[in-house]
Amino acid sequence: MDRTQLLKGVLDIAVLAVLKDQDGYGYDILRRLRQAGFTDVGDASVYGTLRRLFQAGHLVTYVVPSDSGPHRKYYSLNYSGRVQLDLAAKTWTEFADTMGDLLGNRAR
Repeated sequence: MDRTQLLKGVLDIAVLAVLKDQDGYGYDILRRLRQAGFTDVGDASVYGTLRRLFQAGHLVTYVVPSDSGPHRKYYSLNYSGRVQLDLAAKTWTEFADTMGDLLGNRAR
């Protein structure tokens, strides 16, 4: 199975989950996703997802000056983003349970 197709389907929830407990700037979010196991995720995909989630009203941004380079734009979940994450987590859990049942991988 092509992991890149699966990744496209879950990148929004993965980005929201990464931001759940800690704000982050673009490269930091990318790094945390890769550390979590999304090694195939591309830079452009993450930055596009951040823009889309911001435009949808699920994220807020703020700029932090940097002594060692350009200012960094940080992303943070707002109330709408937390609601979206909760809904997506519920949907994901139900989907994973259903697939587990179909594949016979769940203990009964």
